[in-house]
Amino acid sequence: MNSSTRWRFLTTTPALLGATLVTSTIAADVVSADESMPAVSSFEQVAAYSANDSEALDQVTSVSQLTDVRPTDWAFQALQSLVERYGCIVGYPDRTYRGNRALSRYEFAAGVNACLDRINELITAATADLVRKEDLLALQRLQEEFAAELAVLRGRVDALEVRTATLERQQFSTTTKLSGEVIFALTDTFGDRATRTGSGLFLGGINANNEGRLKDDQTEPIFGNRVRLTLNTSFSGKDRLRTRLNAGNITPFSGAFTGTNMTRLGFDGNNANAVVVDKVNYRFPIGDNFRIQIDATNNEFTGDGLITTLSPFESSSNGALSRFGRYNPIFRTGNPGTPGSAGITAQYNFGKDFYFQAGYTGDTASNDPGAKNGLFNGNYGAIAQLVYNGPKLGLGLTYARAYFPAGSVNLTGSTGSAYATQPFTNAFATASNAVSAQLQFKVSPAFIVGGWFGAMFADQKVGPNNDATILNGMAFLAFPDLGKKGNLGGIMVGVPPKVTRNDIAARRDNDTTIHIEGLYRFRITDGIFITPGVIVLINPEHNNDNATQFVGTLRTTFTF
Repeated sequence: MNSSTRWRFLTTTPALLGATLVTSTIAADVVSADESMPAVSSFEQVAAYSANDSEALDQVTSVSQLTDVRPTDWAFQALQSLVERYGCIVGYPDRTYRGNRALSRYEFAAGVNACLDRINELITAATADLVRKEDLLALQRLQEEFAAELAVLRGRVDALEVRTATLERQQFSTTTKLSGEVIFALTDTFGDRATRTGSGLFLGGINANNEGRLKDDQTEPIFGNRVRLTLNTSFSGKDRLRTRLNAGNITPFSGAFTGTNMTRLGFDGNNANAVVVDKVNYRFPIGDNFRIQIDATNNEFTGDGLITTLSPFESSSNGALSRFGRYNPIFRTGNPGTPGSAGITAQYNFGKDFYFQAGYTGDTASNDPGAKNGLFNGNYGAIAQLVYNGPKLGLGLTYARAYFPAGSVNLTGSTGSAYATQPFTNAFATASNAVSAQLQFKVSPAFIVGGWFGAMFADQKVGPNNDATILNGMAFLAFPDLGKKGNLGGIMVGVPPKVTRNDIAARRDNDTTIHIEGLYRFRITDGIFITPGVIVLINPEHNNDNATQFVGTLRTTFTF
């Protein structure tokens, strides 16, 4: 039925379109503009049903409420009579009539059915005198004409209601959602094992068989996995209780294998695929501008926490391949993210794009009441930063403080050189103050340039009053949606944490490592990503006597 036919029909029989096609909002979603009923998947039907069922439609009592119908329209009087005489709903949910839109038989049947329902209500209410005999006869003929279409519509609605009820009965929880992530990684390193100095001292000990010489590559290709299942629960719609299960078997490339933490992957970790609860935290708002997250275990400032890194490569599953490449090591201050660590992060919004963030973490012994342990008397890290994150420019200024008792010193979160991790050895309690700046600029939706620079000032707290300075920096280019929506290309060039000054001269890094990383994340489907990439370390462990090391990785990520 074209538009002119539609208006002519309204003029001759005004009562027949009392609800104009979308009085039954479900029917409007499951029919098309042609005269054939299209095939619609069960999930699409349920989604349409749910969306319309939850949308309350206001009663239209006057044709003047329709935004696209004017008193000068030749059919205005017919529409006005229809609404005022029978009180039927007229128009679409946005208060438009769309008189020029083509009409399908199914939509017409839905309109007739709605007006019949209204007439039945009038008769039941003993107001049958409001219904004219000729209208009833016309409606009877139309009901017979469109009986098949009405039956199909009713059947579809009934089927949708049954499917919706089934989903509601079988859903996991009304308040909890389950999501999952699985990583498969094929990876290997190439190049001789690194030394701290030319003396042959390795992170794993003395190379007795090759004293004073570099040792051959000690790694073989590995194929590992990491599996995470996350339960997110909300009680108010604005809060979130998160419980995460984790298992993995990806052995870190460090120590006895490569001689340096610089070869570590951003998603490594080996617990022999034993399932552990590695996340329990609760996030909630206080007012409109303040959010808090409390972590009972495996507390992290970034990623799962509220601290912003301004890095497009932050994600361990879909971001940088290397540990150092994910974000500025200042966010690892206090070594958060270790099993047993507990803490808090918070964010206060000054405006849409400008906010203050802070966090505190107690390291692995935060739940141990013994001496030099506990939440406030053992390892700890505290962080605060101001962030502007606008549509184009992102800028963060960060300060962090950390303290490590003897035996657990790890200033840089296992990134950078061994001297940067323990500038005064592991035998002395060490404190640090760190500052950094992060920057990213979105040149276009498909091109981001940015980086960071950080400086850490370490202080030996027991024994001689030794001090050390540790620097690091990174520049990156990111190419979102490269070749396809959801893809990501990346190039990173930087200097991992390096001791540039130390009162203990023997524990100073005299050369400079250049970290180069390239990756391309390719989206196969919405839930499958493949990321090949390579990490190149020139002068690993800040020692130019070391041969260049390479880490090749093929990471496949499944999410559901």
